Amino acid sequence: MTAVPFSIRRTLLIAGATLRESARQRVFGLLVVLALGLVFGVRYLRDFNFGSPEAKFIADFGDGAIAFFGAILTVVVTAQVFLGEIENRTALTLLAKAVRRTEFVFGKYLGVVVVTALFCAVMGGALAAVLWTMGLGAADGIRGALQFGAPGWGALAAVCWLQWLKLAMLGAGTLLVACFAQTQLYTVMVGSAIWVVCHLQNLAPENSMVRRVIGAVFPDFQLFPTSVDAAMTAGDLARLTFYAGGHVAVTCALAAYVFSKREL
Repeated sequence: MTAVPFSIRRTLLIAGATLRESARQRVFGLLVVLALGLVFGVRYLRDFNFGSPEAKFIADFGDGAIAFFGAILTVVVTAQVFLGEIENRTALTLLAKAVRRTEFVFGKYLGVVVVTALFCAVMGGALAAVLWTMGLGAADGIRGALQFGAPGWGALAAVCWLQWLKLAMLGAGTLLVACFAQTQLYTVMVGSAIWVVCHLQNLAPENSMVRRVIGAVFPDFQLFPTSVDAAMTAGDLARLTFYAGGHVAVTCALAAYVFSKREL
């Protein structure tokens, strides 16, 4: 039988279906509500800023909420939308209709990264709205080398972009696990472990073999600034984007290969 050529159209259709399925899941709505509640409620925690400028404290707190809830969303949604298709046997029907396994993997991943992009955009917009309504801006502590329009708002947008890049890499790693895992629980547990390793790999002894191996396999999230007043240029942003894109490309290619060898 002649092999079916790869189709971007089929990949995008699968991505669209994944996006709709993810938006209907309860965990998506729950995490969005919790994260928005923290962002809009941060003004009541201003007494705990430990002497830092008010705007910086609020922005960093909101950025932490994006990172934490975004990681949970990425790991759980990736496990559910990918393994859910396999456990319900709907993947067999889909793959039997001239859909390549590579298209299935890439489509699922694209759907997940769009979900995380929407999450970061909504959370970033909510955080900006909180700062705007409180009359806070760059003069109150939001600074940075990236200035797009209003002072300081470019730095906030850049940090949200970097958070999305980290979620994209985490999603790719979780997808790779899902391609050989048998259960959603296992995928969620390993995906969570990946998130921890990516954040804490710098704790390994410097110049040790363990650190070199971990650094070669897992992305280093400590390279990504997490504060709105971090010194960052457009070149730094481009370098980190390229770094994340390289990890995503390699991991997704490996995931497609692993899934191509899996028995369904």
